Amino acid sequence: MTHKVVLILVDGLGYETAVHHCGYLEGRVAAGRGRRRRMLAELPSMSRPLYHTIHTGLGPVAHGITSNDTVRTSDVPSVFSLARAAGRTTAAAAYSWFSELYVKAPFDAHADSLRHDTSADIQHGFYYVADSFPDGDLFNAASALLHGFAPDYLLVHPMGCDHLGHAHGGQSAAYRTNATKIDALIARFAPVWEARGHRVLVTADHGMNADGYHGGTKDDVRHVPFYDLGASPPDGDTDVSQLSVAPTVLDLMGLGVPSTMVAPSLA
Repeated sequence: MTHKVVLILVDGLGYETAVHHCGYLEGRVAAGRGRRRRMLAELPSMSRPLYHTIHTGLGPVAHGITSNDTVRTSDVPSVFSLARAAGRTTAAAAYSWFSELYVKAPFDAHADSLRHDTSADIQHGFYYVADSFPDGDLFNAASALLHGFAPDYLLVHPMGCDHLGHAHGGQSAAYRTNATKIDALIARFAPVWEARGHRVLVTADHGMNADGYHGGTKDDVRHVPFYDLGASPPDGDTDVSQLSVAPTVLDLMGLGVPSTMVAPSLA
């Protein structure tokens, strides 16, 4: 069965934090209306490289975006480019780095914060530049894109967990509380989007350590959740690869998976 897909990419949300503080997501799993997997993020565990990994099925060393300072557009097949090539509609409510990866670089906030361009890999985009941009406003923008353009693939990318994790640490009350607030936003929006025919997936790029940072190799920054709200359990703590996100999205959309993506689909 072919689906439209919403991917909620919660920046900086570690696996243990999700399991212990995202009650709606865990409730969906407990009720047999969602599946959770523990996912191992690629290295380096930094944002821009892993944004690209999630959408290309390639590790940073392979796709070449190896640091947050590597500013250029993608030159390999991605979920966005493959969907557009197949005549599907794409959209994103996301941090400006996604515009730089899949539309144009460098990002110009004056011209690029709101873009509608059917020739671009992300055809409909709302982009923010402040790490403190409110998660609730981001979900509202995403829902407006979904209702206005009915995208076949929609990326929703809130930054609050990452922002507060850097400010207060991955073991802080502020970080944990924001995870619960994100969970409440998903509880509010996911059923609406599902009712409009979208399969909702939730994951993260990386986790957060107690010092308020990520980039290394320990479990607290590499273990992230992967929830599929359209699949039934079993869930589990056996690691799956972050390289599987892109082929999973393409599989759900009924699109072919290119030879560059070798990890198995989780659908």
